[in-house]
Amino acid sequence: MPVTFHPDPAEVKRKFYELSRVYHPDRFAQAGGEELATALRMAAMNNHAYKTLRNPDSTMAYILKLNKLLEDEEKYNLPPSFLMEMMDINETISDYEAMPDNEDARQMAINSLNEQLELWDDATKILIQKFDNCERGQDLLLQIKDQYFRKKYLLRIKERIDKFAPH
Repeated sequence: MPVTFHPDPAEVKRKFYELSRVYHPDRFAQAGGEELATALRMAAMNNHAYKTLRNPDSTMAYILKLNKLLEDEEKYNLPPSFLMEMMDINETISDYEAMPDNEDARQMAINSLNEQLELWDDATKILIQKFDNCERGQDLLLQIKDQYFRKKYLLRIKERIDKFAPH
């Protein structure tokens, strides 16, 4: 399959089922030994690939790893300007945590976060479109990597807001 941030869902599913039929461990139950071990490994890889290509964030991480630009548990330094913007949202959340009845503070945090997620989405769409149109340079991939880590940061803030959501 071509490397793209938007793999065709029908093609992903078709390829998954095709490889599942080939490598399903039940087909190798009688073979045992090395053949069965290979089938188990290939089936696990196929399942992992299917799961990865169905999730846009996982696909992004996969492409960055494929290009040796992302490591597991990597500590990435986001730009100070972005972190300053996030500080404002975090302060608003802290206000809400201190006074959980302050629904205005919570709504301000949610609105700010949603605005940041929209900005992220707009910027990321442009970069991904360039990549999918065969612009595959290192600079573009590094910009996509920056967007990847920005979203991870934004999602951690979202989890923090959701944790204090009224039930």
